[in-house]
Amino acid sequence: MTHSPLGMEQHPDIAEMRARYDRATQTPVAQVVGGLTFLAGLYLAISPWVVGFSGRTTITVNNLVTGLAVAALAVGFASAYGRTRGVAWVTPIIGLWTIIAPWVVSPHSEPASVIVSNVIVGVVLLLCGLAEIAIGMRSSRRKT
Repeated sequence: MTHSPLGMEQHPDIAEMRARYDRATQTPVAQVVGGLTFLAGLYLAISPWVVGFSGRTTITVNNLVTGLAVAALAVGFASAYGRTRGVAWVTPIIGLWTIIAPWVVSPHSEPASVIVSNVIVGVVLLLCGLAEIAIGMRSSRRKT
């Protein structure tokens, strides 16, 4: 008699844990945080053209790449938080990087508009990232 063992994906504990994370992402707070994270990532990606510093290649490429990465993370968090929660710590790190990037990636001083834009969006990403982590921690403690 042969039987096929349950794969880890079908294990009842894992399925229950994923359902718990899915419920956590359906709360209004989680949806607002996810939406803000996505919008902040998109803004970061297009900020060189919005603020007008697209001629500065290093900070432009930095903001484009990190912004698209944050937007992709936000989509992952919104659609499958149970599978992507392990990388939720990346968003606040990108937020911190965004804050300091104007001084690190450019050998010359950046205009005030670059610094203000990056600091504001970096703080938003830092706070949203910490909120994403808190949402995951709260849902992992919940027993229902």
